[in-house]
Amino acid sequence: MKRILRTLPFVLKQIVRSPIRTCLTIGGIAIAMFLFSFVESMRNGVTAATTATAEDATLVVYRENRYCPFTSNLPEFYSDRIERIEGVANVVPVQILVNNCRASLDVVTYRGIPDGDLEKVLEPGWTIDGGSTTDWGRRGDAAIVGEALAVRRGLSVGDSFSAAGITVFVSGILKSEAPQDRNVAYVRLPFLQESIKRGGTGGTVTQFSVKVKDPMTLDVIASQIDEVFEHDEFPTSTRSEKAFVGQAAKDIIELVGFASWLGWGALFTVFALVANAIIIAMRDRIRDHAVLQTLGFTGGLIGMMVVIEGAILGLTGGAIGVVAAWSVTRLGRYSMTMEGLNVEISSDPIILVIGITIALALGVLAGIVPAWRVSRLEISQCFRAV
Repeated sequence: MKRILRTLPFVLKQIVRSPIRTCLTIGGIAIAMFLFSFVESMRNGVTAATTATAEDATLVVYRENRYCPFTSNLPEFYSDRIERIEGVANVVPVQILVNNCRASLDVVTYRGIPDGDLEKVLEPGWTIDGGSTTDWGRRGDAAIVGEALAVRRGLSVGDSFSAAGITVFVSGILKSEAPQDRNVAYVRLPFLQESIKRGGTGGTVTQFSVKVKDPMTLDVIASQIDEVFEHDEFPTSTRSEKAFVGQAAKDIIELVGFASWLGWGALFTVFALVANAIIIAMRDRIRDHAVLQTLGFTGGLIGMMVVIEGAILGLTGGAIGVVAAWSVTRLGRYSMTMEGLNVEISSDPIILVIGITIALALGVLAGIVPAWRVSRLEISQCFRAV
């Protein structure tokens, strides 16, 4: 091990001897790992938004055969009938308005909630900076804006902003672990209903958020809700919140699935770039290897130096690309929105570790074959190849 560590300065000198080739190789690796890490962030976001857990206890009641908030209209009085179903803890009518119903990276989603019901729809662990639910209820056009939406739009408490033809006043910034809460603006239900109808009265909502007492009864209660309204003028379709997001964001899921192939292509590119750089370098250093053997370096040690060079190239380029991708997703707080539902692009630090580890492993693998060939060369062969 000490002998290998002593060779590190020499390996670094060999790398910097060809600065243009080294920079191009590291730059290519960085770009490829940036793409791979960004795709992984998208995939992790989709998984987090659509994978059900044992603690999930929320149902979404939507209009049957509707695909966008603009087309889903349900009578607000349905909440009374839903509350009478055994096993239902609470029901909150929700009006949703979006400035774009198609898949997009920058969509403003308004959620109208009745006074006093905001805490019922928020996931546990939330906090509000610069305000409170009480402040929110004192002003008709007040909005509590999710922190991710606030970052994208550059909003602070006390600002006003407009989207989808509605202007609201930011009364607080919501911090939450739930992606759906971080990317929406919560406003009062009567305000949103009247704004949509341009001064008209409410009476209809987009959906109902239903909390059940026992998460194990989600499917049973969902079926019971749909049976209650099966023959009404406005039949319903009820799913768990995660299943509802998965159904609405199916186009995004397909897009991420296709992007995964690009991620695998990026990994192959990293392998090819490191291998190509090392092979070209070995051809240029035939004489150097002969000299090293003359000085007492064994073939195995020279081969190990080649593997270390591949590891350094992979690690350096991979670290640059992965950190850049993590910084972009962390600072940009991007989310893919479809039909008012958000799939947040993850900025999980574990992606840093995975990406750098993969880049290092690919660098080592790319250097094994050239290292094996170099280690088998005799001194006479090296001089004949010069």
